[in-house]
Amino acid sequence: MPKMKTHKGAAKRFRFTGTGKIVQSQGRKGHFRRRKAGRLLQQLDKLKETHSGNRHMVGVALPYGAKHGR
Repeated sequence: MPKMKTHKGAAKRFRFTGTGKIVQSQGRKGHFRRRKAGRLLQQLDKLKETHSGNRHMVGVALPYGAKHGR
């Protein structure tokens, strides 16, 4: 059986926590940063858990992520 390939775009956007959850960085940070409140930008810097509907797609794109991402 050949090795499965990792989707490199997904590998840059998602990562696995030690408990196996998939987390991602939040959007809305790159455009018009000066007019956004500083508190909002601090909240957007935190990682958030990926939506449950997208977990399967991310798991397929990152076949070795849960195993080696700890």
